[in-house]
Amino acid sequence: MLVFFGLITALFLVIKSAEYAMQYSTKIATNLKIPKYVVGFLIVSVISALPETFIGIDSALQGTPSFGLGTLLGANVADLTIIFAIPIFLCSRCLMVKSKILKHGKLYIFMIALPVVFGFNGYYSRWEGIILILAGFYFYYLLFWRNRESIIKSDGYFSWKYFSFLLLSMMALLVSANFTVKFGVSLAENFNVHPIIIGMFFVGLGTTLPELLFSIKAVKRNHDELAIGDIMGMVITDSTIVIGILALISPFAFNPKIIYITGGFMVVASVILLYFMRTGKTLNKKEAIILVFFYLLFVFVELFANSFFDI
Repeated sequence: MLVFFGLITALFLVIKSAEYAMQYSTKIATNLKIPKYVVGFLIVSVISALPETFIGIDSALQGTPSFGLGTLLGANVADLTIIFAIPIFLCSRCLMVKSKILKHGKLYIFMIALPVVFGFNGYYSRWEGIILILAGFYFYYLLFWRNRESIIKSDGYFSWKYFSFLLLSMMALLVSANFTVKFGVSLAENFNVHPIIIGMFFVGLGTTLPELLFSIKAVKRNHDELAIGDIMGMVITDSTIVIGILALISPFAFNPKIIYITGGFMVVASVILLYFMRTGKTLNKKEAIILVFFYLLFVFVELFANSFFDI
């Protein structure tokens, strides 16, 4: 029972510290007068990915990288489905999609599929980790290059005060993520549940709350492109740079069924989401309902596979 409450407390601290990190990063971006679409992808999404990043790194350092992998992949499926759907339900309107976001559609799917392809053999090597990290940085470089004029011409100002608060939030995030991994693995062992399942659902869903709360606030204020950039950019970061860092720190083997099932759902979810975005350049309630049912299907398949197969 103490382990459970410890995990809840650690996860709460992860969420709150991530919220503050996003809050101050957004203030920095606003002061710099960078376009919202770019802010969502280049700044807020990176902050949003910090919980999964620190949990994944801690998992690798503690010798349980599969826990971090399960957290990353499970969080990505949630982000591509229910995290997009909930703001639509709460705000009672369609989510507007800018044409600039759709220009990266094919590249976006490729980036998400890359770690799935590398993981077919149930092993991530250091070379594969390096490739994933380079791929992630290339995506952000390309995004920066295509928007360089609006960034370079910005006449805003930089706030050291907000930057200091951002660093403190990130430090708190690192500490709380460390305890989240320890308590999460202990809870899995106590209930004889595979750590990957704990990471995939309990911890994975918990770490998506910061971007969910941020997206709801952004959509309510008609900043749809900020919300979309945050979620999609975060999935790219998790799928490439973070998994790459895990492999770079400690190359690890895992049951390839994790990739076949969770990775497969992640890629299909990205294809469905981008297809919905292209139809009318909006996401409506009907499409949001489909995304929710797709996530429920993912949960059912994962639990079924865990019950009958050793994943």
